[in-house]
Amino acid sequence: MRRALLTLVVTCCAMTAVARAELYPHASPPPRTTDPAALADQARAREIHERFARGIAAQEAGDWAGAEPEFRRIIVLDPPEPRGSTARYDLALSEAQLGRYASAAELLTDALRRDPHFAAAAANLVTVELQRGDVAAARAAADRFAAIAPEAALAHYGRGLAALRAGDLATARADFRALADTNPAYAVAHYDLALVELRAGHDDAALAELTRALALSPGYARARFALGTVLLRDGRRDDARVAFDRCAHDAADPALRALAIDLRDKL
Repeated sequence: MRRALLTLVVTCCAMTAVARAELYPHASPPPRTTDPAALADQARAREIHERFARGIAAQEAGDWAGAEPEFRRIIVLDPPEPRGSTARYDLALSEAQLGRYASAAELLTDALRRDPHFAAAAANLVTVELQRGDVAAARAAADRFAAIAPEAALAHYGRGLAALRAGDLATARADFRALADTNPAYAVAHYDLALVELRAGHDDAALAELTRALALSPGYARARFALGTVLLRDGRRDDARVAFDRCAHDAADPALRALAIDLRDKL
């Protein structure tokens, strides 16, 4: 969103410049200054702009290590909002991709301190806290995200995941159900509801949700694997073997594929 806004601003400025050129073909030269402080401010602004461009280009190319020093330097230059929080957000993305989850969480928290309504930072903070295994922090981050964007599907999803990890099945069920009710075609919501029901020992409800998820997305390998485990637990070995075989065929994750093959071959 911020990048799109910055692009829009640049575009509007370019259009304005063209209009002025047409109206005033003999425009006066831009004002110049010899004031050291003003020159330093101009140089700092140019460096911030250039480093944002280079950092974003590196991230888009998947070069997270190359992006990291660009955003770190921007933070040292201490630009005003919204660039200050944006630099911390972008650096956090690189840190998370490099496996530095504690650093990413600290940067996202700082971005939210600077801009309390920064929804993307709040959403990513939930993910980062879950990745580093801090369930309590993930739940707090999820509640914060839901407060910022109460209608956002991603807010329900994040809070539901955090609640499921914490064993709060009632909250997880409510959030995933709200997500499924808002978008009944969202297969992931039905899969997550199935996980809640499995944790609660409600195999029939879990089977119904997995059936819905797979009807919406037949190649959903994790849902297919979960279906196999429910069928196996229910004593339906032949049906479970078919489910594991299909999971092995559809799975992109090598670990999931290997596990599905192993269970299939044991049946």
